[in-house]
Amino acid sequence: MAELISVAALNGLVYGLLLFMLSSGMTLIFSMMGVLNFAHASFYMLGAYFAYQISTAIGFWPALLIAPLAVALLGAGIERFGLRRVHQYGHVAELLFTFGVALILQELVMIIWGRFAKPYVVPESLAFTAFHLFSTGVPAYRLFMMATAVAMFVSLYLVLARTRTGIIIQAAVTHPQMVGMLGHDVPRIYSLVFGLGCGMAGLAGVIAGNTFSTAPDMAALLGGIVFVVVIVGGLGSLTGALVASLLIGVLQTFMLATSFSAVDLLASVGWTLGPETPLYELWSMKSSHAAPLLPYLLMVLMLAWRPQGLFGRRL
Repeated sequence: MAELISVAALNGLVYGLLLFMLSSGMTLIFSMMGVLNFAHASFYMLGAYFAYQISTAIGFWPALLIAPLAVALLGAGIERFGLRRVHQYGHVAELLFTFGVALILQELVMIIWGRFAKPYVVPESLAFTAFHLFSTGVPAYRLFMMATAVAMFVSLYLVLARTRTGIIIQAAVTHPQMVGMLGHDVPRIYSLVFGLGCGMAGLAGVIAGNTFSTAPDMAALLGGIVFVVVIVGGLGSLTGALVASLLIGVLQTFMLATSFSAVDLLASVGWTLGPETPLYELWSMKSSHAAPLLPYLLMVLMLAWRPQGLFGRRL
């Protein structure tokens, strides 16, 4: 039992930090621009595919730098030549535009790389067991994933809170005319922020693509959960995104690792439910089967209890 809890906690921490890497870019874009980017998970997918292609040619470590930069440049270009033109028409137009971008990127990936998963593998320099947790080996690459996510959070916080560039970016959100009068190019700042957010999603794809799967459906698998993380943590809150990511990652991993049902729990205290019990199929459902529903149930409860999220401002 101790090994099960320890391993599940570690796996949940890794998964939660991956969710944060993916959701932090969306949080940055929303907090600075007020745009909910429906195509955000698609940039995560592009990061994985770009890294696969680059690592095949020149190795993983150059891909770790080049792929997120390429995704960031693509995102900045989409903001400059597309999103900026529909910004004046309001949030609905922005949502529709980013949704269309997601569909286009999905089709382009399938046209260029095909419909099957690509053999994007962990680099040999990190393909070893770092240590053992009881009898379970912990891969060094998972520690690398965790370290990258923590470094992303610290770097982003320091840039936004401690540097002149971060102060200008935050000021451009609330007082764009004043920032423009001081000589700063506000539209360029928006392109920088959108590109940075997309690049962060691309970095998550580089890190996660060789651990999970580099396939055309990878954006759809995590796209919905990213929105859940942002809503539960609080729209625009970087700290909220981190806490919500870890919460969802750990809870979902524990539900998958410990397969139990309400029937099992009641039986442990002497209550027996049989097939004749009303809604027996529901009570006998294993937690591992209900785990995919957990993030969305948590989002519904959060919206009913605290609509602004854990760390968000009151709407």
